[in-house]
Amino acid sequence: MAARLSLQSKHKLLSGHEIPVLGLYDVRWDTSQGIQLIASSPSSATEKATAEALNVGFRHVDSAIMYRNEKPCGRAIQSSQLDRSQIFFTTKIPPESMGYESAKRAINSSLREAAQDYFDLILIHAPYGGKKARLGSWDALVEAQKEGKAKAIGVSNYGIHHLEELEKYIQGGGGGQIDVGQYELHPWLDHSDIVEWLQSRQIVVEAYSPLAHGSRLREPVLGSIGKKYGKTPAQVLIRWSLQMGFVPLPKSATPQRIRENADVFDFELAEEDMKLLDTGEYEPTDWDPTVDSD
Repeated sequence: MAARLSLQSKHKLLSGHEIPVLGLYDVRWDTSQGIQLIASSPSSATEKATAEALNVGFRHVDSAIMYRNEKPCGRAIQSSQLDRSQIFFTTKIPPESMGYESAKRAINSSLREAAQDYFDLILIHAPYGGKKARLGSWDALVEAQKEGKAKAIGVSNYGIHHLEELEKYIQGGGGGQIDVGQYELHPWLDHSDIVEWLQSRQIVVEAYSPLAHGSRLREPVLGSIGKKYGKTPAQVLIRWSLQMGFVPLPKSATPQRIRENADVFDFELAEEDMKLLDTGEYEPTDWDPTVDSD
């Protein structure tokens, strides 16, 4: 199935909406040899990067209050001359806004910041704050979805115990359904237990940092596989993610890399190559709230 995908392909969400199979995560702009810009990058740079990605053919933009990129991403979407319905735009409720009232304020603030009438997806960014805050935030998401402020809702960085807590709440009358679970996922971060939990319930799995923040691009296994297919290590990792059934969200810093990240639909990794990338390792390159015990 993955071999027949294209940049225009989409997955169906439980809500009935569709999500593009490849997206942009925390998009930034840089013309100096591919060095990532830090979180405080000028908004005009982020806007330029988003516009370039949309021009290449991306139709999926991931933003968050924590990234401080809602406004420039929103401006790029507005100036793209694309119909808003063609672009899948995500934001997230940050840890400091957990709880019903705080999450409501965050959602409304994000809509104003991005100058949008709605987001295609709003996620809870991390399962911090305790059970009451998590479920209160979920109530705010369900309410936002009913009000048309979000087409789909979901969670990010939830461990299985957090997911089961939420599932029990939903089944007990809490309302809503989990459309998406977003996690750091790559061959050196084995979240197979969480992935199995989500996919068994037809919940779409998004993979942020699918390139492991670039820390693994010199791995010999990626070099040998890339040589076999005439692809870069980054393209091999994105393709692996697609064939795992994930929606990869690679960061894109330069025009060349934005185009490169999109050029992953003309080859398919053989089964033996997929097995080579099944390392079983568990080495996050970012935070890992999935293990939070609260």
